[in-house]
Amino acid sequence: MSAEFAFFSSIALGFLAWGLVTSRYIWPRLRRLPSAAAIQPLLIIHSFRFLGLAFLVPGVVSPDLPPAFAHAAAYGDVIAATLAVLSLFTQSRGIGVLLVWMFNLWGTADLFNAFYRANTSGLAPGQLGATYFIPTLVVPMLLITHAVVFRLLLQPSREAAAQPRPLAT
Repeated sequence: MSAEFAFFSSIALGFLAWGLVTSRYIWPRLRRLPSAAAIQPLLIIHSFRFLGLAFLVPGVVSPDLPPAFAHAAAYGDVIAATLAVLSLFTQSRGIGVLLVWMFNLWGTADLFNAFYRANTSGLAPGQLGATYFIPTLVVPMLLITHAVVFRLLLQPSREAAAQPRPLAT
């Protein structure tokens, strides 16, 4: 089996596994909560995205890791983590919802950009070194939780759904 096939299989299986965890354990619990409360644990998960800085640490990754990938992934993740934390601290204020949207849009785009940069820079799976677990285990979970945050942001609030609608005249 080639290293590339093993790498992409690991990513696909990561999506499958996290999809199962989300559909069976995470979503059933979060969907019953008000959106703001349901989004909080997802923001906390994303506050750990500082782990992307490991792409910049010699000895953790190969010295041949393409800098175009490493820098974009590392700094994009730090910005996403910062936005997640800021969203947590401001969620109860008016700017909080805007920051959650900014975090979710940025964080999702950052992950897709990392995939793009990995492909265009010629990243080989062996260059990831000890960070191999990030794209195979962590990134699938992050993308799935971004999708859950989008769903929570876009669903009508329970309070609005419970109010009677005026009759058409």
